[in-house]
Amino acid sequence: MTHLSDPRPFHCNNAKWAFTTRRVERSDVCGMSTNMAHAKSGDLILCEIIEIGQHKTIQLAERRVSASYPGDLVVLCLGDRYAPDQFLASAVIDDDLIDLVAGGGVAGRIDATHDFMDEPTRLKPLGLLTGAKGQVLNVADYALPAMPANETVTVIGVFGASMNSGKTTAASSLAHGLMRAGYAVAGVKATGTGAFGDFNSFADAGVPVLDFTDVGMATTFRMPLERIEAGFDTLVATAAARCAEVVVVEIADGVFQQETQAILNASRIRDRLDGILFAAPDALSAVGGVTVLEQKGLAPFAISGMVGCSPLATAEAAEATGLPILSREDLWSRDAIELHVAPLMRRAVQDAAE
Repeated sequence: MTHLSDPRPFHCNNAKWAFTTRRVERSDVCGMSTNMAHAKSGDLILCEIIEIGQHKTIQLAERRVSASYPGDLVVLCLGDRYAPDQFLASAVIDDDLIDLVAGGGVAGRIDATHDFMDEPTRLKPLGLLTGAKGQVLNVADYALPAMPANETVTVIGVFGASMNSGKTTAASSLAHGLMRAGYAVAGVKATGTGAFGDFNSFADAGVPVLDFTDVGMATTFRMPLERIEAGFDTLVATAAARCAEVVVVEIADGVFQQETQAILNASRIRDRLDGILFAAPDALSAVGGVTVLEQKGLAPFAISGMVGCSPLATAEAAEATGLPILSREDLWSRDAIELHVAPLMRRAVQDAAE
């Protein structure tokens, strides 16, 4: 292993640390390895921005956006990405240059691109960050302590038909409405690619928030289901330990994405959900989503998402599915929470509310 001693003064301290690295203790960095052939998802990598492309900014660990410039040093995580509207990418370093595959701080090799995307921002990998014993540092080293599943809190899952179906707005609006209705609520993003948009959306709604980066995953794409389940258990149990009575859990991407399919087919996550809110961009997607869920023995209590922005689409979806269509304003309403969500609450939560 080629090992460079103490890169901190001239490299890491001057670098922009991305959101995916937010839990890392930066003082743990003692060296840098240039042997990157066996790098794996979640490994911390120091890169130089060579050419600006699709991603023109970096989401920083401090949860703000920073404009990128050629020559910038950035600390990112190696990772896979699944994004039908953007990129399919793999957590590999097999060339002198690699790609910025997600603005939240994920680097790798782009394998497929949506037609509307620009060329990716190109990065020169300078080395993997190493610790006191020469080991490559990984975000998994900084995960929350593992916790067993909590069976007391109510857990509401938010799924969607696709990217950009309105899941995040639906999830954060539901969490905000629960808070306004008097419940102690937390938000959790259980799957996806590390970025602060969903995280900040829950925080803006006024609720405590955790996501999969808190349990050591920069991205959950291509992660074993068992690891995603264990992360879910820890996130929900941590939220409960911090006094949440209800946890709203957003699941990324659409129902056909491979990890989401696995969760819906047979998983501890599926079995733990007390209710499902489904987000759809239009009436046809609402019908399709409800049909897919029904085929798996599941049924949402309501539909939300982009479909709720259009009175005509709302009417179509309500007639076709027979389900209530809840806009974000509806989800803020105490009356809507009491009508649609309160009946799903576990007994301990109902007793506390009374």
